[in-house]
Amino acid sequence: MTALIAGRDVHKRYVLGKENFVDALRGASLEVEEGEMVAIIGPSGSGKSTLLHIMGCLDSLNSGEVWLAGRRVDTLGRRDLTQLRRKEVGFIFQTFNLVPSLTAIENVALAAQYAGKGRRAREAARQVLGQVDLADRENHRPPELSGGQQQRAAIARALVNKPKVIFGDEPTGNLDSASSGEIVRMMRQINRETGTTFVLVTHDPEVASACDRVIHMLDGKVTPQLL
Repeated sequence: MTALIAGRDVHKRYVLGKENFVDALRGASLEVEEGEMVAIIGPSGSGKSTLLHIMGCLDSLNSGEVWLAGRRVDTLGRRDLTQLRRKEVGFIFQTFNLVPSLTAIENVALAAQYAGKGRRAREAARQVLGQVDLADRENHRPPELSGGQQQRAAIARALVNKPKVIFGDEPTGNLDSASSGEIVRMMRQINRETGTTFVLVTHDPEVASACDRVIHMLDGKVTPQLL
């Protein structure tokens, strides 16, 4: 595999009851090259978030193949998946997913500690908070930050372990238009300056227009364009 990320004929079925199920993915295939900033768009229920979570090692598939950073992730055990996710992957979520009782620097340092940085975790956190213009807010807890500032803290947390790829699930979905534009510009700048790959599920036209490429999904498949 030459692409940083590749999905081959990915299928995912969620069983909701004895005779009730949902086929979220029905043979989705895609490739993302290292250094790209890519948007995945499509109607609700098209499988965007499911595909994102499978590529990011947060969910499993039923059949097909998924490759990330040269490793076939659908064949890895839980321990290897956890190590790959901590080393190579960062995540940004619509709802920020910060720990409310921890300060911004503590939230970011926690991710670094999980990756084994130990005593270096706090300094690594301080460095990336500066990178996202939150150095003066490092000791503020999430309720004391605006939505845009919380998302910047979440971006810092995703960056702290220097991953190859950052996956974003509607990263501007909870932000006003001004904050959304700020976050889009920041992600684009990080992508260009560091070469970090971004794969973003979005309904936001501004996010899609800022990306190098747009991947369309419909009915659990990647399509040439929305129908």
